[in-house]
Amino acid sequence: MSERVLVVGGGGREHALAWKLAQSPQVQQVLVAPGNAGTANCGKISNSEVSVSNHAILAQFCKDHHVRLVVVGPEAPLAAGMVDDLTAAGVPCFGPSAKAAQLEASKSFAKAFMERHGIPTARYGSFTDPQEACSYIRSADFPALVVKASGLAAGKGVIVARDQAEACQAVMDIMKDGAFGPAGETVVVEELLEGEEVSCLCFSDGTSVAPMPPAQDHKRLEDGDAGPNTGGMGAYCPTPQVSQELLQQIRETVLQKTVDGMREEGSPYMGVLYAGLMLTKQGPKVLEFNCRFGDPECQVLLPLLQSDLYEVILSTTSGRLASSAPVWRQDSSAVTVVMASAGYPGSYRKGVEITGLAQAQDSGLQVFHAGTALKDGGVVVSSGGRVLTVTAVRSTLEAALQAANRGVAGVGFPGAVYRRDIGHRAIAHLKQHRRLTYKDSGVNIAAGNQLVEMIKPLAKATSRPGCNAELGGFAGLFDLKAAGFVDPILVSGTDGVGTKLKVAQACRQHGGLGQDLVAMCVNDVLAQGAEPLFFLDYFSCGSLNVEVAASVVGGVAKACEAAGCALLGGETAEMPGVYAPGEYDLAGFCVGAAERGALLPRLEDVAEGDLLIGVASSGVHSNGFSLVRQVLERSGLSYSSPAPFGKPGQTVGEVLLTPTKIYSRLLLPILRSGAIKAYAHITGGGLLENIPRVLPQRLAVELDASQWSIPAVFSWLHKEGRLSEEEMARTFNCGLGAVLVVAPPDAQRVLRQLQVHDEAWIVGSLVHKQPGASPVVVRNLRQKLLRASAGGPPEAEGAAEHGNSSPPCKRTRVGVLISGTGTNLQALMDRARRPSSAAEIVVVISNRPGVQGLKRASLAGIQTRVVDHKLYGSRAEFDGTIDRVLEEFKVDLVCLAGFMRILTGAFVKKWNGKLLNIHPSLLPSFKGVNAQKQALQAGVRLAGCTVHFVAEEVDAGAIIVQEAVPVVAGDTEESLSDRIREAEHRAFPAAMELVASGAVQLGEDGHIVWKQHS
Repeated sequence: MSERVLVVGGGGREHALAWKLAQSPQVQQVLVAPGNAGTANCGKISNSEVSVSNHAILAQFCKDHHVRLVVVGPEAPLAAGMVDDLTAAGVPCFGPSAKAAQLEASKSFAKAFMERHGIPTARYGSFTDPQEACSYIRSADFPALVVKASGLAAGKGVIVARDQAEACQAVMDIMKDGAFGPAGETVVVEELLEGEEVSCLCFSDGTSVAPMPPAQDHKRLEDGDAGPNTGGMGAYCPTPQVSQELLQQIRETVLQKTVDGMREEGSPYMGVLYAGLMLTKQGPKVLEFNCRFGDPECQVLLPLLQSDLYEVILSTTSGRLASSAPVWRQDSSAVTVVMASAGYPGSYRKGVEITGLAQAQDSGLQVFHAGTALKDGGVVVSSGGRVLTVTAVRSTLEAALQAANRGVAGVGFPGAVYRRDIGHRAIAHLKQHRRLTYKDSGVNIAAGNQLVEMIKPLAKATSRPGCNAELGGFAGLFDLKAAGFVDPILVSGTDGVGTKLKVAQACRQHGGLGQDLVAMCVNDVLAQGAEPLFFLDYFSCGSLNVEVAASVVGGVAKACEAAGCALLGGETAEMPGVYAPGEYDLAGFCVGAAERGALLPRLEDVAEGDLLIGVASSGVHSNGFSLVRQVLERSGLSYSSPAPFGKPGQTVGEVLLTPTKIYSRLLLPILRSGAIKAYAHITGGGLLENIPRVLPQRLAVELDASQWSIPAVFSWLHKEGRLSEEEMARTFNCGLGAVLVVAPPDAQRVLRQLQVHDEAWIVGSLVHKQPGASPVVVRNLRQKLLRASAGGPPEAEGAAEHGNSSPPCKRTRVGVLISGTGTNLQALMDRARRPSSAAEIVVVISNRPGVQGLKRASLAGIQTRVVDHKLYGSRAEFDGTIDRVLEEFKVDLVCLAGFMRILTGAFVKKWNGKLLNIHPSLLPSFKGVNAQKQALQAGVRLAGCTVHFVAEEVDAGAIIVQEAVPVVAGDTEESLSDRIREAEHRAFPAAMELVASGAVQLGEDGHIVWKQHS
């Protein structure tokens, strides 16, 4: 079941929490309150303007909006009792109670607590009188030079003095001058400890602890730990200074002791516990506790968390941490670099425009926003001191720092302040202590062995007659006789996936490449009439990332299973210095076999007049990506941008990475029937160069692009890249992944066989080739590309003339907005239930909780949402939430069925041509409220109802359907309303069908456009 989660806070830590939670398949949506520019409408993540200071309002919001978990990011709401109040109201919440949060909220309490429970810490004194504090500083027999405001001071309430005079001045600044406000009413004076400072965090369920990898923050503003103290200028993880043995000691003597002590004192600690430690010669000592993730430590910890954060939190809140500890990525380091405003930590200017963020994301980095805001047009500007954190995860700390620094340099943020030496202590430590090994040279044998063990069961699943697909030997064996062959000819093919690799690496989506690799090789072997028997893969990289390699090779194994061939072996080559960090290359090798008399093409049988059947591609497949990337660069879009092509909600990267189709299961039975004379795999070289490869030189090809569906990505490439018809046809498959040559008498039978499983069309024929003529002519390609680009219907034109019959179109996803009983909703649902309906109602949204219409939808098995207008400060905020819910459900068409709120102009413009309303009169007569009363008062003889597209002016949109209702003698407003309502139950579903089926569209001029049927 997918859940909605609310993250409280608006900094980089909260962006990281939302980012990680959104990766969970169990999480449907992550709301962030108040959030920042990075959490505004980013996939599953969106901002909410709900008040987080009023806990009662927050609790009601969570109930009304089905928020199943609240994750509190900053310390202030924890100290204010947010977890206590939400839990009491029945809203599940992650974080410690206010009593438990005293460990951070009161340094005086924390020091006394550690003293009571024997937790190692610096010697100290706690004071409410500044003179007593200064006397303690001067008389202590240790350097009492650390002065802390006892309360919460946003991570800045600590002064490390150089001498006693400076320490006393710090006391006066805090207590007399109120440098940190009420937080400084009590000060703690501590011994200055010497050693390495590290951050050790853990999850705690109140009983058990699950430590996280140790991290190190960098508080000083400038390189070399110079300059003033800040909230943190960067962090890295893990810290090599903390060995596994030392981490176990910290777990036992600090983390577990703290959780045990809080439980004994009646304040069980549930949430994230952060111990700031100094690694002294006497052992680790606690400098401070925090009751939440650190910022920026969170931005390096969560990218290294391999487990599902949502599941970890559920295990923590349910007391199951001991049996389901989180798993962390091994052999990886994370570095985050904070970009701050010029002048920070002092005064600074806000509103500075920031650019280049998409490019950083596309280069494999994660940019977490902190002090950012969105201006009109989607422009990101600074709104705080610490503005961004740029995080890199790489195989070594040095590589991660280099990648993060490159990312920071690529962000356009005038005057930004940042450090370039994050992790410098760890790097020095590693250089001093490291012994040279083969792994140091860049080759990790253990990782390679781990990869083999991971993929062995996947390969085993691909076993088939002729081999058992056991990995680990020097070579693979295949028994042709056992596979059923009598007089076989072996057929081999090899290929790669080209620069589609670059797209996958930039998007960090590697799984689909395995299918691409298998498809490119299998489809080639298939073109010879051969059955694919076994496959071998080659994966090469500079540094082996086991998770990435397993994703790729796992995709290869699944694709082999789908193709019916065995994954018989492969090679993983780790070559330091050959590839840049994060890059790898792929090659595949497929061997198939065909009986001697069944090889393709049968050139002697191919004749003038033969028909060509095209089988649909899934998109660009794996060819032409160098050109695709050039067009994308010219367009200014990034891989994370919403795709102007493909399905609603998809990003550019997701559409481009759609895997190549594998045709073996579909085509082998038809090839064996003998009806196919030749088969061309439309690969590199597109339509123009691949079809002639399977034809006699005396014949030419005539294709008619109006006969098949061309995916929208090709129309976009044509338009955005200003590519010629010839360039399109020579580079891309243009919607056809395979072309079959058949005799006219066999064409319809073959077509029907194909259409049971996939889209297929008769797309052309073979003609005599004239001297000097082009071997392939594609007619109507430009018109079809332009037509699709302009938003025309995607189906093949003229299908009836050639006997084509495409599978039913995908149903239009409909969202319905209601406010009450939902009688029109019931009529719409009844119509959408029909098998012939072009509409599918996927969500019903009400602005009022508990209304009858929601119950109707639930009984029909339709998802419901409540967006209570009373909880929003403005119409724009309310409409924005409605819009996000519609986007969440990938809604194509919206019906207003008794929705009693006026929508903003911005909402209406966005959904122009996709927003229907029904009005109880024959418009344009009797607009507005009380239409039936107006009709009776005017004495008209005909009333009725009108379904229309919604325009900004009330009841003024283009009319789709009207139904007249006679006004009879003695009619009252009530009796007339009853009869009009019956007409509405017929008219509204009819109008929904017309628009959902594409029969009616709203033209650019605001008038109805009726689709012409041939």
